[in-house]
Amino acid sequence: MGLVESLSNYFDVHKHGSSVGTEIIAGITTFLTMSYIVVVNPAIMTGIPDAKPGVIISGFAPGQVQSMLAVVTILAAAIATLVMAFYANRPFAQAPGLGLNAFFAFTVIGALGVSWQTALAAVFVEGLIFIALTAVGAREAIIKVFPQPVKMAVGTGIGLFLTIIGLQAMGIVVNDPATLLTLGNLASNPVAIVSIVGLFLTFALYAAGIPGSIIIGIAATTIIGWALTTFGVVSPEAGLVAGSSAATYDITPLAGAFISGFGGIEAFSFALIVFTFFFVDFFDTAGTLVGVGQAANFLDEDGNLPDIDKPLMADAIGTTAGAMLGTSTVTTYIESATGVEEGGRTGLTALVVAVLFIASLALIPLATAVPLYASHIALVVIGVVMLQNVIDIEWDNITHTIPAGMTILIMPFTYSIAYGIAAGIVSYPLVKVAAGEYDDISAGQWALSAAFFVYFIVRTSGMLQATI
Repeated sequence: MGLVESLSNYFDVHKHGSSVGTEIIAGITTFLTMSYIVVVNPAIMTGIPDAKPGVIISGFAPGQVQSMLAVVTILAAAIATLVMAFYANRPFAQAPGLGLNAFFAFTVIGALGVSWQTALAAVFVEGLIFIALTAVGAREAIIKVFPQPVKMAVGTGIGLFLTIIGLQAMGIVVNDPATLLTLGNLASNPVAIVSIVGLFLTFALYAAGIPGSIIIGIAATTIIGWALTTFGVVSPEAGLVAGSSAATYDITPLAGAFISGFGGIEAFSFALIVFTFFFVDFFDTAGTLVGVGQAANFLDEDGNLPDIDKPLMADAIGTTAGAMLGTSTVTTYIESATGVEEGGRTGLTALVVAVLFIASLALIPLATAVPLYASHIALVVIGVVMLQNVIDIEWDNITHTIPAGMTILIMPFTYSIAYGIAAGIVSYPLVKVAAGEYDDISAGQWALSAAFFVYFIVRTSGMLQATI
């Protein structure tokens, strides 16, 4: 029996109306559309832009830390996607999630002052909780606890959050003492001009349905930027990280670092961080699985994905393994839909993606040579695409409009995904009571609202210090 026939039989390719050739093409397509994360995740995790205190390792240059994180990103993506392939047999690919890595770096480490080791510990705990809850089939019960408008609004809020981060790194949006944010002086900033060209090129490629449009846009912007650097138009240091040329494959400083993060934690703050990681990961993954499953005609007559616990378990294992290696929460990528559109229907598609991630380890030195303004094009493109989630919100229902609106707006305005979710959860029962719709509020929703209300008071009063 040949390799092709063995793969076909193992993954039941023909039973799913596909072929080995189609699955391979689908896997390549999915990998190309999400491979930008190998470049973008290290930049986010190290707290860039604005020199946020992200993952900083004593004795190593920032560029070396980024190369470590690139390796870890690849390994975490490969592990999770391999579990998806062989255990769940679904064409879904996974990697550290955009939005969750921003929460990790800019909110948990930057705003709360938590060490990156403790942030990894929170991701590890979240992964274990996810594994346990998935194993006992508690998904439906969890979903019912969270207000519907908040669930529907999280994706859009994260989209705005990512977009602001990206635009700042590209020099298109800058700080302003009067208005907080304003348009940068584009005419005198070559980096911003290059970024705009690259951004609109990427938008055009994405709209045209070109596989790998984001990575092509990043590569094109990088080439233009380096060409202008050669002619002295752009500063050699513009958008680059010090020591970026000193790439390293040694991930020893990251792997296992989560263990030391459990020392001296403050229980309530740590629990809040774990909760936020879990909330965003859980519903982002569930929503992606259902959305991509719909495109693949996997859903049953009730709109549910059969055996969803298996891909959820792959996500949970990936998150746990990623934390142990040294990266933020792993989640299922909506870009998996591109492979599905190419005909991918089985875990063989996911296997191809995992193999390509492993092969990309050879390109780590190139990843650290990409300017930040080029890599952050991905944040803006994905952020804009995520705005389409607003169509799922019942805007004609004021008891949905207010919590959804608060969730969406508070995230970018406070630079915190956690605060956005909390604002939505606190406001939901209040507006429901005011509207006389008492029966729509569950005991769990009251408890969540009360807990976050207390947290807001304690946090803003300065009684709670980020000491974990």
